[in-house]
Amino acid sequence: MSTKRIVRAAAVQVAPDLTSGAGTLVKVCEAIESAARDGVQLIVFPETFLPYYPYFSFVLPPVQSGAEHLRLYEQAVVVPGPITDAIAALARQHGMVVVLGVNERDHGSLYNTQLIYDTDGQLKIKRRKLTPTFHERMIWGQGDAAGLKVADTSIGRIGALACWEHYNPLARYALMTQHEEIHCSQFPGSLVGPIFADQIEVTIRHHALESGCFVINATGWLTDAQIESITTDAKLQKALRGGCNTAIISPEGQHVVAPLREGEGMVVADLDMGLITKRKRMMDSVGHYARPELLSLAINERPATPVFSLDDAPIIAFGSAQDEYQHQYAGFAPATLD
Repeated sequence: MSTKRIVRAAAVQVAPDLTSGAGTLVKVCEAIESAARDGVQLIVFPETFLPYYPYFSFVLPPVQSGAEHLRLYEQAVVVPGPITDAIAALARQHGMVVVLGVNERDHGSLYNTQLIYDTDGQLKIKRRKLTPTFHERMIWGQGDAAGLKVADTSIGRIGALACWEHYNPLARYALMTQHEEIHCSQFPGSLVGPIFADQIEVTIRHHALESGCFVINATGWLTDAQIESITTDAKLQKALRGGCNTAIISPEGQHVVAPLREGEGMVVADLDMGLITKRKRMMDSVGHYARPELLSLAINERPATPVFSLDDAPIIAFGSAQDEYQHQYAGFAPATLD
């Protein structure tokens, strides 16, 4: 009889330091240290937790948000850099997979970026949110599919998406085709109200069922004092409350432990990886339950850079329907079911 494969995972719900990126980094380090004492092998932080999610952009009109936007630039994370080196060192020290959301600064642009570190401290994945949502488009640039990958880590195959990317079924399917075993989802928390928490509940449980994987979801938290520092308008302050649902979901769509919807804390659970096979025996969305000859997915994996060499472009010969297809979809890679 084979030995059970168990992974101890943690999802963190904590308030960032809205005044200092260094202050938020301290909170990240403290959470990793605390999780390590509890034997955690995988820890997930909220969306763009470092230095902080741009809550101001949800309640301030663009004409009034310039100073806050510039302050976010000053605090943003360069990848690689001293901040990412510090996280890598902690991951390596504690033999822990770390999934961290950051505001990434790349010269004159900011991006909503997810970082996945393996237990040896190696940065396995750096991906940018494909399409910032509504108010976020004033803050972040758009990502690409070059980072839409599953990381093959020492504890399993790990994928990640941020917030409303989970409403993009093709993005989720791209990770499913790579056979993710643990999906790490990140949301800002303290936003929109209770309806946001309810929507998260539906979203993460559905993905667990459809992908046949565990979902580790982390949302942020704001204190009353922090909310008041963002806006003094009592009506707008309501828009910065609720929306928290830090949870761990099994491949059968059930909470492994009780979720955290208010306050700061850490949700910890042991994941029995055998449940993945139990679920997929009945329904494998990219295996025996797929119909690739009828429905398939093409992915443009080329990084979205302003300059590329024509020497790197695919050579295309014309003269047949197949050649024409290849020309139209140059740069795209079909999702495979291997």
